[in-house]
Amino acid sequence: MSFFSCEEAECQEQQSHIRLRIKPREKDLGEFSVRRVLPAARQRMVGPFVFFDHMGPAEFPPGSGIDVRPHPHIGIATITYLFEGEILHRDSLGVVQAIHPGAINLMTAGNGIVHSERPGSDFDRLSKLHGIQSWIALPAEQQEIPPDFTHYAAADLPQWESGGVTFRLIMGELAGYHSPVKTYSRTLYADLNVTEQAEVRIALQEQEHALYVAEGEVSVDGEGVPSGVMVVLEGSEDLLLSASETARVLLIGGDPLGERHMYWNFVSDSLERIEKAKDDWRAGNFPGVPDDDEFIPLPGEE
Repeated sequence: MSFFSCEEAECQEQQSHIRLRIKPREKDLGEFSVRRVLPAARQRMVGPFVFFDHMGPAEFPPGSGIDVRPHPHIGIATITYLFEGEILHRDSLGVVQAIHPGAINLMTAGNGIVHSERPGSDFDRLSKLHGIQSWIALPAEQQEIPPDFTHYAAADLPQWESGGVTFRLIMGELAGYHSPVKTYSRTLYADLNVTEQAEVRIALQEQEHALYVAEGEVSVDGEGVPSGVMVVLEGSEDLLLSASETARVLLIGGDPLGERHMYWNFVSDSLERIEKAKDDWRAGNFPGVPDDDEFIPLPGEE
């Protein structure tokens, strides 16, 4: 994928790349709600992205915050990316890592990991939380790899400007830039901060792609896309991204990996593997999280 601004090339009218619009479903997590974009009824995945949640923006009074008890995953890698706030990650590998805006927590579940997400150092004061939680499915031959966790500082991610848009490359390759964040299949994930009157063309490759508008409103090939909407794209010609106001857009995509089954936090191409994970969780066969031993049962088994 590459891009160039409309100042560098003539911007002519073209057929829209938008194939599908997805409006998120509100999910109540107790302390706050999220907007669940993927999986959707008409679009289960985009490339390897099998799950995409928009968290917040939420504001917490002192002594309150995100409080996700230890829970298991298999078959995926999770990517936590914050716009605002702080989350303290703990997992069964013994990792304790706070994440701040612009950084990446990449947790590879593989054959099984357990983690919790608790309030950070801002717990005792008024705090805010805003960001994206996404999962990428692992290729079939890598679903049972050992679990892993890597933290990438915000300064590690490439950033550049073109056509009034500031690009931050979270995963993959774009416009000659390469993110250091590990991928398991061809994956693209970028954060686009769009200024007022920005106009830029993006050249699509033969992959699956989608744009999610986290803030503001943009136009894709002249079609308005408001905040809180994901548009699934098609075609390999250049698309035109523009805006009359400031906006924040997430670009995701990559090679499709085939069908995946999902139950709770378990993802696999095998229903039998998911049943085994359910049995293992009930039986206590997953490793525990040091210093965070609170248990959460399977859905419907509370």
